[in-house]
Amino acid sequence: MIPAAFEYERVDTVDAALAALAAHGDEAKLLAGGHSLLPLLKLRLAEPGVLVDIGPVRALSYIRDDGDAISIGSLTRHRDLETSDTLAAHAPLLRAAAHQVGDPQVRHRGTIGGSVAHGDPASDLPATLLALGATMLVRGPAGERRVDADDFFVGFLETALSPDELLVEISVPKATGAGWSFQKFNRRAQDWAIVGVACQATPTGARIGLVNMGSTPLRARGTEHAVGSGATIPDAAAVAHEGTAPTSDLGGSAEYREHLCRVLVRRALTQATAPA
Repeated sequence: MIPAAFEYERVDTVDAALAALAAHGDEAKLLAGGHSLLPLLKLRLAEPGVLVDIGPVRALSYIRDDGDAISIGSLTRHRDLETSDTLAAHAPLLRAAAHQVGDPQVRHRGTIGGSVAHGDPASDLPATLLALGATMLVRGPAGERRVDADDFFVGFLETALSPDELLVEISVPKATGAGWSFQKFNRRAQDWAIVGVACQATPTGARIGLVNMGSTPLRARGTEHAVGSGATIPDAAAVAHEGTAPTSDLGGSAEYREHLCRVLVRRALTQATAPA
């Protein structure tokens, strides 16, 4: 498929990106790594009048230790995440999930901000950020605002971002010493997950993000509540599918996805709570 015609604008600062969004309104789409947007353009599921290329905004590519949290620029590439010593020490779940994204070619080009702003429920990183309790820093004409990951994903391929706003940073609370696990089931290594699970466990409970179990990335709140109430791992995993709404497609039926969800959550909890 060939995308519809569009204009192309290249910017190298955040202010220039916001100015372009303000100038072009709903006609504009931001281009970072392109792995989320380009397939939509080719299928003509998106037909923007202007593509604003923010790839040159190098100020948004960093992984920084900010005391109680790790700050990650939105244009940080997956490859930088999967090789980060800072994440290995303080947010190993995110590092492991980044390693599972696509293939090396995708990871060297794709960005965490592009994945998050796209809001695909089948993507690994949004669900992982739910499990980590991340916060998104958004900048727009009215200034900056912070949005919890739980409030950021609002519909299918829809987030809390306004058309004139830019995701500039993701803040991940440090989880030094916490147990974690990332489980993913797919047909081939580079495929989207049929179901995925990101789990982080502490002595007080667990946070569990689910991949491809509804129209948005979800948390397995039934399992989280069960773990917090002292349930065994098998009993907690048995309710992992509650509150989800998986679809049936070529990857599997909704019932199959619910079964996979329970299996993978049990595996994740077992690994995340195993003695070090």
